[in-house]
Amino acid sequence: MNDRLLSAAWIAPMDGPLIRDGAVVIAGGRIVDVGPASRLKADHPGATVDDCGNVVLMPGLINAHTHLELSDLRRGAPPENFVAWLLNLIGQTPRLGEEASQRIAAAVAIGVRQCLRFGVTTVGDISKQCMYTRPVLSPGPLRVISYGEIQAMAKRRVLLDERFAVAADLTHESERLHIGVTPHAPYTVEAAGYRHCLDWARRQNRPIATHLAETPEEALFLSEQTGPFRYLWEFGVNAWDDSVPRHAGGPIRFARDVGLLDYPTLLAHVNYCDDDEISILAAGRASVVYCPRTHAYFGHSPHRWREMLARGINVAVGTDSCASSADLNLADDLRLLHEIAPEMPALELWQMATVRAARAMQMEGEVGSLTAGKRADLVAFAASGDDPLRGVLESDCLPAGLWIDGNNVAEAN
Repeated sequence: MNDRLLSAAWIAPMDGPLIRDGAVVIAGGRIVDVGPASRLKADHPGATVDDCGNVVLMPGLINAHTHLELSDLRRGAPPENFVAWLLNLIGQTPRLGEEASQRIAAAVAIGVRQCLRFGVTTVGDISKQCMYTRPVLSPGPLRVISYGEIQAMAKRRVLLDERFAVAADLTHESERLHIGVTPHAPYTVEAAGYRHCLDWARRQNRPIATHLAETPEEALFLSEQTGPFRYLWEFGVNAWDDSVPRHAGGPIRFARDVGLLDYPTLLAHVNYCDDDEISILAAGRASVVYCPRTHAYFGHSPHRWREMLARGINVAVGTDSCASSADLNLADDLRLLHEIAPEMPALELWQMATVRAARAMQMEGEVGSLTAGKRADLVAFAASGDDPLRGVLESDCLPAGLWIDGNNVAEAN
């Protein structure tokens, strides 16, 4: 098979500076070489050349936190509070059976189409109904970590083993689909459940994720067992019992105490943390995934993502689901960050959807940068000016091209 050479006005490798009039050489679905087009054409004289024109070519985007099975939903007006939104979501979510299987498969297909349209090639998918989502995702085209979701607290703690078995089932694992688990959150899974999931992840070298510090009420529930999350359990789902363990110090210390921060865990949201908690995160190995448009939808206090980055915490971006975000356009989440922090170099923002997102999902050896040996997943956006990455953030343009394993997915879809 001949090498293919994609040339472009700009190449943004993400692990180094931009290359003007650059190119990427691809063979066997992987990147062979990256650099100035003139050098690569000389070094690979037999390569088939595709000139992408006046675009910036970068790694395929990585949505590190989303829920594809909710892609058929539409967010409404901002809710009165998070638990009200959660109860409404539970009411809209199909349970089991053929009808649920068909609806979830259709929702996942919607989500996959959106990802491809918006230049996303890799996804960290939180899936409560993974028995239905994984058969759809297994053949591709997206590269997916499927984090099977587990909820087991109070009267439902007896379901831990059963739900874990479903979440950790490897039946549908494939070249494109890899399996991880996600104990949902400290207000739905007790410490013993977290440790059970983490022990498996360590033994199997598997990815693990959780929702953490998403609302300020999480700390209140952990320490006092009061507030809206107690209402959720006692009246919303009628499953409370008084043997739920308490934990003082908030959700970040809870995560530390159960061992999550000693492992490269993906922590979704982390909307609320103080200075000491940032220090705790900085001392660990976990990554944070910030979902800017979902964060704005709920009206949370300003996120401390810039301080986290400054302290050496790996911070990536995600969209969350269509139930809390307008769509799965990850570039729009970066555009919101650019509005919030126009002083941040555009390259650093795009790294949150590429190299940093790959690190958060334990996939940095395969995707996230245009580096020789990595998968040939690429996206092209129309370029303008001397800072094309900033130009994309200051426009509403959609991708001009998309490749997964070197194949033109935009044409195929």
